[in-house]
Parts: sequence; structure tokens; C-alpha cells
Amino acid sequence: MIHETIAGVIGNTPVVRLGRLFQDRHFEVLAKLEYLNPLGSMKDRAARHVIESWLADGTLRPGDRLVESSSGNFGIALAALGPLYGLQVTCVLDPNTCETNLSILANLGARIDVVHERDSQGGYLETRLARVRELIADDPKAVWVNQYANQLCWRAHYQQTAQEITEQIHERVDVLVVAVSTTATLQGIARRLREHWPALKVVAVDAVGSVIFGGPPAPRRLPGHGSSRRPELATGSPHDQVMYVEEADAVAGCHALLRSEGILAGASSGAVVSAITRMGPLLEPGSRVLTLFADRGERYVDLVYSSDSVEALEPAMSR
Repeated sequence: MIHETIAGVIGNTPVVRLGRLFQDRHFEVLAKLEYLNPLGSMKDRAARHVIESWLADGTLRPGDRLVESSSGNFGIALAALGPLYGLQVTCVLDPNTCETNLSILANLGARIDVVHERDSQGGYLETRLARVRELIADDPKAVWVNQYANQLCWRAHYQQTAQEITEQIHERVDVLVVAVSTTATLQGIARRLREHWPALKVVAVDAVGSVIFGGPPAPRRLPGHGSSRRPELATGSPHDQVMYVEEADAVAGCHALLRSEGILAGASSGAVVSAITRMGPLLEPGSRVLTLFADRGERYVDLVYSSDSVEALEPAMSR
């Protein structure tokens, strides 16, 4: 089959058994490789679904501008896909944006708007959101995507990702383990899979320092996992348990995954590996655990895979 654009290649990612990383265990771990989406992350799905849904219902028209506060996977997905549908894209960033993502966004042709003033919490989040609102108010053709509150984001995973899972895995799944940021992935997949396997236990993996589920705020350096604000989508989250993972343990999980399975994945993938390792002794014999590896690891080389980051985190990684 020949696709007209990369939008048609999104999805249908494979599921692999992590038989080396979790060998000789009394449980089985399966992972859906979402980092194999064409733009490198599961955010490709949400970006395409939002764009196509809004074009269909008239919220968007060719020539309009998508505006989003994102310097990571979602911003990159919008920047790549938007022009394929005749849309312009503006990403609101701050000085903490990594050079790799900044270069990707610029080369994709996205308009980059950088805020420099810190907010009342000492960060940039509220400043970025305020700038988004200014851009929307000043341009009648601008539409805020707002992935933290956009119901279409979780519906993308309900309709697509979870449907693929039920077609790929015919045996019962006992535990779903998902790293969270906006909670859209968790929401969509958990809701659909519980229709298929009603007894499914859902574990949300959050970062220490994230406030999504009411944890105390603290500095975090790894992007794509956790949040410094509570997403509107998190209301009514279908999880049964929250596990918090230190950033050092997420890095250790990434390295273990790479060494054992040859999978080069992002920080949130290391976090779910760490969480599953910790919960292993509490799992019933014969349990089947499903997780997702959200994004590829190349964008985390400096933060996760460089020798400097390994040396800095070595005491935690050796526990």
C-alpha cells in the first residue's frame, strides 16, 4: 500500500514481549512500541485526530493556525502534520526547550514564540499559557489545541490505540501500566480495554515532583513525563493506583531496556520499566502486564543516554 502522506502511516505499531528484561519472572510483560510512529511518538495519533476532527466539523479550515504550548512530541507532531492539511502552526516555548527539539520545530517550519518571563511559581508554564491566549485573541484564524483539556486527545487512543491492542493481544491482560503527562493516553486506552477485560487493573506512572494527582511539586528535568499543573483531562481518571518514579530510576530503566531488549526509548519508558520492576513481587503468578513506550530515545541523548548523565545518576541507578 502506498500512502499519500505520513499521516496515513500513523498507528499500527507492534507489540513485543519483554522476555529478556523480565526473564525468569512469574509474570509476563508486553509493550506496544508507540515510538515507531513516523514522527517518533504516540502524540502523532492525537495530533492527527484533532486536526482531522476539527477540519471535519468546521472548527478548522485550511489556512488557519494551530497554536500550542509545547516544545516536545506534541508540538513536533503538529508542526509536521499541520502543513499537510493546509494549516500553519505556532509553538509557544521557553528558554528550557532543548536544542534538538527547537531545531526540529524550526526546520519543520513552525513559527516559534519564546517567552522569557517567569511565572509566579518560578517556572514558565503560566507565562506560556498567557502568551497562547494573547496569540488566540490577536488572530481570528488561530485555534488553541490545548492538549491538557482537549477531549479529542483521549478519544484518539480510545478509538485507535486501544482498538489495535485488542486486535493484537488475544489473551487476557491483567494490568495496564501507563506513564502520564496530560493523561490522555491513560484515559483512552484504559476505558476501551476495560470494556474488553473488565477486571483490568490500571496503574498510572507519574514523576516525582509532578502535581497531576496531587503530589507535592518539585523540580523536574526530564520532559514528557509528569506535569507542573493538573490537566483538565485528569478529572475522573480511571486508574486504580499511582506509582511515583524518581528521575534517576527512569534513567536506569531506559538503560536496562536498551541493554536487554535493544530498545532505545524516551524517559517515560524507563519510568514504566522501573514501576513494573517495583510492582513485580505483588503480581499474581501468571499475570500479563501491558505497557506502552511513548517516544523514541534519540531526543533524550543528552539527558538520559550521555556519559555525563549516567555518571551523575550512578548512585541511584546502582540501587
